[in-house]
Amino acid sequence: MIDPLHSEADLIVYVDVKSPYAYLSIAPLRSLASDLGQTIDWRPLTLNIPSFLGSAKVSDRGEVIEENRTPRQWLGVRYAYMDVKRYARMRDVLIYGPRKIWDTRLVHIALLWVKATDPQRLDDFLDTVFQRFWIRELNVEDIHVVEQLLAEIRVSIEGFKDFVDGEGGQTHDSLQALLYPVGIFGVPTIVVENEIFFGREHFPFIRWILTGRERKPPDVAYEMGQLT
Repeated sequence: MIDPLHSEADLIVYVDVKSPYAYLSIAPLRSLASDLGQTIDWRPLTLNIPSFLGSAKVSDRGEVIEENRTPRQWLGVRYAYMDVKRYARMRDVLIYGPRKIWDTRLVHIALLWVKATDPQRLDDFLDTVFQRFWIRELNVEDIHVVEQLLAEIRVSIEGFKDFVDGEGGQTHDSLQALLYPVGIFGVPTIVVENEIFFGREHFPFIRWILTGRERKPPDVAYEMGQLT
């Protein structure tokens, strides 16, 4: 059983591959951890997006072919993608809106597999998965595709299917059941010294905690020109 609020690492970071906000948080968090000599425990939080934003599918031409969203939900979704694309351009990151809401459970179990079998490859895994997913070149629901990706980054896939059907799937599902009751509900969520922070805007405050909480704590806003 994984304790959702405790780790041997200095930071716990919860991400979901289908969240562009999580994607944009990875590089700044790595930079922060590297600057301070800290370690990160990356963990999956598999969002149930239809439960709060509805669902939709679009064609290759961007036409909505299936939807279950209210006008208010569409407004929220459109603003979210406008927002993340604005910040993605600042970092030269490509983000294409997905054509449907993907089930990321399988690829998140693969994250647990890499952590358990070859943690030195975890950065390669995160970079490859997020980058390809957000340019619409990765089917995260197809186990053969996920296995090919693991093999490409030189992670053994021997026993992976059994892991998905057994220990890995159980660990993933048990962790998800524990998150909401302790106050973890979205991504990126960062846990540091038992404090929970949701969103990239808290990175300066997290840096302040990790550097000893000296002087006055910073505002959540970044200094002008500071992207990390």
